[in-house]
Amino acid sequence: MAATATTAREPSATEQGPGADWWRGAVIYQIYPRSFADGNGDGTGDLAGVRARLPYLAQLGIDALWFTPWYPSPLADGGYDVADYRGIHPDLGTLDEAERLIAAARDLGLRTLVDIVPNHLSSAHPWFRAALAAPPGSPARALFHFRPGRGPEGQEPPNNWTSEFGGPAWTRTTAPDGTPGEWYLHLFTPDQPDLNWSHPQVRAEYEAVLRFWFDRGAAGVRIDTAIASAKDPALPDLTEHSRPHPYIDRDELHDIYRSWRKIADSYPDPRVLVGEIWLPDAPERFARYLRPEELHTAFNFDLLSSPWDAGPLRARIDATLAAHLAVGASATWVLCNHDVTRTVTRYGRADTSFDLAAKTHGTPTDLALGTRRARAAALLTLALPGAVYLYQGEELGLPEAEDIPPERLRDPIHFRSGGTDPGRDGCRVPLPWSGTAPPFGFTQGGAEPWLPQPEQWAELTVEAQDGTPGSMLELYRTALRLRRSVGAAADGPMRWLPSGPEVLALRRGDLVCVVNFGERPVALPPEHTVLLTSGPLRDLHLPSDTAVWLRTPAPAPGDQRSATRPPDEDARRRDTDA
Repeated sequence: MAATATTAREPSATEQGPGADWWRGAVIYQIYPRSFADGNGDGTGDLAGVRARLPYLAQLGIDALWFTPWYPSPLADGGYDVADYRGIHPDLGTLDEAERLIAAARDLGLRTLVDIVPNHLSSAHPWFRAALAAPPGSPARALFHFRPGRGPEGQEPPNNWTSEFGGPAWTRTTAPDGTPGEWYLHLFTPDQPDLNWSHPQVRAEYEAVLRFWFDRGAAGVRIDTAIASAKDPALPDLTEHSRPHPYIDRDELHDIYRSWRKIADSYPDPRVLVGEIWLPDAPERFARYLRPEELHTAFNFDLLSSPWDAGPLRARIDATLAAHLAVGASATWVLCNHDVTRTVTRYGRADTSFDLAAKTHGTPTDLALGTRRARAAALLTLALPGAVYLYQGEELGLPEAEDIPPERLRDPIHFRSGGTDPGRDGCRVPLPWSGTAPPFGFTQGGAEPWLPQPEQWAELTVEAQDGTPGSMLELYRTALRLRRSVGAAADGPMRWLPSGPEVLALRRGDLVCVVNFGERPVALPPEHTVLLTSGPLRDLHLPSDTAVWLRTPAPAPGDQRSATRPPDEDARRRDTDA
């Protein structure tokens, strides 16, 4: 690994001040609190653990932290079943600890984003408990979607919608006298009843929640399932001809987000709204959410779901940039998150794309190949214009934990699939910090981590990689430092450079990034300075599944020099023999 960067820390996007639109080019680190670090020794990660590790995060070179839900919750879906937005789950800490964590992070130049889930609440939320206790047609039930069933005895669900986690999207209630009652809608688990966003009380409550966290120093919110909250009031059956869709990407959503944007912009240091928006076949519809009066940016799945292939990746990058350019928004790039098979494992498989519905047990993977590709993907992603989301543990090169005993699994996707789907626990296993055996410094005092860690992670701990040349951790640290020093941390223009069909080559300012997806090495141009490589070069040739960052003289206007050059005959022979 070659680098010409100094060790001095460059100012983060946060430290550039409130007027710098910090989020447009930030690197935002996703924290799954239960699995980051355990501060009190009970085997579950918590806010005290995160606060103790803040220096590590600052040294990494990121700009902001995004916390998945840390609120009180029965944990039917990993905390995305929220019972109280104004508190902290007791496993994780207290509201006072959250406020101190936000302030301590800001002192280190790190902003904080919190998660909100507008589509649904927990079935343990006071609103839903009151709704279950109330009769049909009551004001308490109007906050949700309660309906009588179909069929002579109301024994069939009100419509044919299915849950994202499998099975029907409806659950029938039981009346106080024990007889079957109305049904209620839940696009996810039965423990996550959907809210009725046509009710003004629902809108007022979430606007109050935004202010609650903004007032406590949160720099913004990430909006889970941002395209599903509004429903067709008639709740019709879903057919292949349903236009518009009865619950996805409905026009009513835009008025909601316009009101949220007014709240975010009302603060002296404006807060940021990040939407989880997945509309792969509708770039024009996607872009509507990012108009200046709505969301600032979107959590973008296009790169994450693409296979490791130059053509599809370039097409996804072009489509993403075009959609954002149309409304003046900044793109975002994501390789992994808490719902997705980890990058090292995914890129080592025959099918390197990702589809949550296609996950199965026992899929073979080549971890050495996957690691090589994940390293190259890191440099590609960090070279693109816009913001980058980095899921905890990706900077360590952690693979998916695929040998979790069935009795230790927690994810409802696994159970609602009848055990055929391995679920998402494998990417949520607690991080390894130090030592040569579990719990790898994640927890102290002898408690067992809430999910078991693989023994093989001994070589992947922070301690093992810290200062080790060529480690994934040092690759990320160097790339994040260079990203600022060469001007790639903004969301400015990018252009593709001429290259072969199995190579991606792009220029951003003084930075050129070249990635070789082919089987044969490709020659690099002679007039270059190598800043950083994801793997060793071979006689100025870029090997397969490897990326390089170069600094080259700025080309003259109209110069279309290739970022790679055809090798001479000896080089061709040498490449073929390699």
